Amino acid sequence: MEIGGLLLAAGAGRRYGMPKALVERDGRRLVQLGAATLAEAGCGPVLVVIGAAADRVRAAAPLLTYVDNRGWDSGMGSSLRAGLEAFEETTADAVVVLLVDMPGVTAAAVERVARHGAPDALVMGGYGDRRGHPVLLGRDHWAGVAAAATGDKGARDYLRAHPDLVRVEQVGDVADDFDLDVPHA
Repeated sequence: MEIGGLLLAAGAGRRYGMPKALVERDGRRLVQLGAATLAEAGCGPVLVVIGAAADRVRAAAPLLTYVDNRGWDSGMGSSLRAGLEAFEETTADAVVVLLVDMPGVTAAAVERVARHGAPDALVMGGYGDRRGHPVLLGRDHWAGVAAAATGDKGARDYLRAHPDLVRVEQVGDVADDFDLDVPHA
């Protein structure tokens, strides 16, 4: 199985005060941390969707492979659609989706979710009774996910519409699902 990595990093970070892709944590930008997490877990290729401050993100992390989302301001759904469209040009059987503002998701968590990768797979990271990232989307679902991805919902509506197909892989012992929304967090 070929499992790609898709990092969604296009937002302006309005509540944070700057694009979160450019935020430094542990000596690296969040965009670098997220892409490294996917790569360390064995995902490849790793594509990073950018939009707000795209030129600054590229300059800060020039070695990453980017997908431009010109409609980034319409919400995460447009970034997910742009990323899945780019993956259509690859031979990936599935992609693991990670959000740039969740630095607590580890390579170990991505590995656990990715090991269930298949064209027909839908897998979510589990944190006790909560579901979250990373999320694996098999190629067979990309068109349906893209059609359902609107505003800031991403794959949420598609996954909720197919509960019998979604596997939840517990990752809370090796990751956290903290969403970095404000600078002091």
